[in-house]
Amino acid sequence: MPAYLTQHLSRAIRHSPNRIATVFGNRKRTYAELGERVARLASGLRSLGIEKGDRVGLLALNCDRYLEYFLAVFRIGAVANPVNTRWSEKEILFSLEDCETTVLLVDDTFREMGDRLRAVAPDLLRTLIYAGDEAVPSRMISYEALIANSAAIPQTTSDDDGDQLAGIFYTGGTTGFPKGVMVTQNTLNASAAGRIMAGSGPGAVSLHAAPLFHLAGGLGMWSALAVGGTHVFLPSFDPREAMVLIERERVNDTLIVPTMVQMILDHPEFHNFDLSSLEWVVYGAAPISETLLDRAVASLPNIHFTQGYGMTELSGGVVFLPPAYHTAEGRRAGKLKSAGRAGLLAEAKIVDSAGNEVCRGQVGEIAIRGGAVMLGYWNRPEETAETLRNGWVYSKDMAYMDDDGFIYIVDRLKDMIVSGGENVYSAEVENALMKHPTVSQCAVIGIPNERWGESVHAVVVRKPGVELDADTLIAHCKTLIANYKCPRSVEFRDALPLSAAGKILKHELRAGFWKGAPRQVN
Repeated sequence: MPAYLTQHLSRAIRHSPNRIATVFGNRKRTYAELGERVARLASGLRSLGIEKGDRVGLLALNCDRYLEYFLAVFRIGAVANPVNTRWSEKEILFSLEDCETTVLLVDDTFREMGDRLRAVAPDLLRTLIYAGDEAVPSRMISYEALIANSAAIPQTTSDDDGDQLAGIFYTGGTTGFPKGVMVTQNTLNASAAGRIMAGSGPGAVSLHAAPLFHLAGGLGMWSALAVGGTHVFLPSFDPREAMVLIERERVNDTLIVPTMVQMILDHPEFHNFDLSSLEWVVYGAAPISETLLDRAVASLPNIHFTQGYGMTELSGGVVFLPPAYHTAEGRRAGKLKSAGRAGLLAEAKIVDSAGNEVCRGQVGEIAIRGGAVMLGYWNRPEETAETLRNGWVYSKDMAYMDDDGFIYIVDRLKDMIVSGGENVYSAEVENALMKHPTVSQCAVIGIPNERWGESVHAVVVRKPGVELDADTLIAHCKTLIANYKCPRSVEFRDALPLSAAGKILKHELRAGFWKGAPRQVN
């Protein structure tokens, strides 16, 4: 496997220069064209004074320029900082200031925000590059002009370039204050290797529907690049637009979350589209329910599902549950509820609070090491030392491992609820809730309780047009799990707050109950 992501581009140019590399709207470019644009963009960035190690940000929706940006930044040894488009301007400014990003690329959606950010931090953002398709705003440099007016520079890498800092990806904030995770081309490559084993090969036509500022979304891009596949970009997820692209471009590979699968199946125009080309679907952020899987398999019989588990600190996904365990026969092996096993170039274990490996079947914290492990957190040595110990990333995810090495996640460490001295893992309660036929989504949290310390509280989204009350749902849970694990209270909402990666933002659900409390647990 090549040491650098940029070498995947070089190989694709040699092997299939005329293959379509990128598709965005009606714009298509071959690998030869992509290579020329990357070489010219790298030269243009260098002409702006960007040197090795300098941080270059991108604030944009998914598009073909996203891939060009990454490859050009890597080509000159600079550091990419893809900005979370779901954040507030204050949060975005924090991420730019935290890692001293001095150059920012913006698209049509965020050009006005780019101006506002520079007005607030003129000493930081010395250069704004307009990477859109409309008129170039004043005081911004044209992305296309930068490419057109720059001479292509050849790829020049040394033996250690694959291990140098290549990107800073900020955590989504679901587990605390955002931290900049430092990754290299090699760590991204290692994560992509596991993804390739779980998906299509050289014939990949990959739909990039998940946001590319997240490493989960980027994982699909790196794996498609590694096999010289075609990249089809969806600016932001919309079920109908996704189906349009799948049909038009004959997409056969994608990485999405279960909620996106459900949105496609629920769309009123679902049966109007030919989605038969779609074969490989990697999903993450949450396990897929058997009900949803049955619907998907019945409606899209050509699909091979793979579950991926990972985190930003692991450059994407490193644990995979292959398609064989999603079939009717495979499900009888009882592995569907697991996240899978450590993939290529990764090793996992379950440890206790002292870091000692526990017995199979015993709940502990997931620890993972291998080629995808981050360098650390940007300028946060103490938090780096807490998470990264002797080469192992400590995930703060609670799980157990069976005798075959499959990992079964039961909760986040902070999501464990202690009620009357009993530990309740919210994932177990959520699994019970999801087995009720009228429940669409749910989240379980611990809320303050004067008598028990904490009580189990469920937040539920009902399926459209159905009736369901709290007593019925609690009675349903009592048929599946112990009484002390069942919700003591239920609230119904129209939707749950989700991060850009599709994870439920439980801290937002907790906020109203724990507001003003000196701590968030009892």
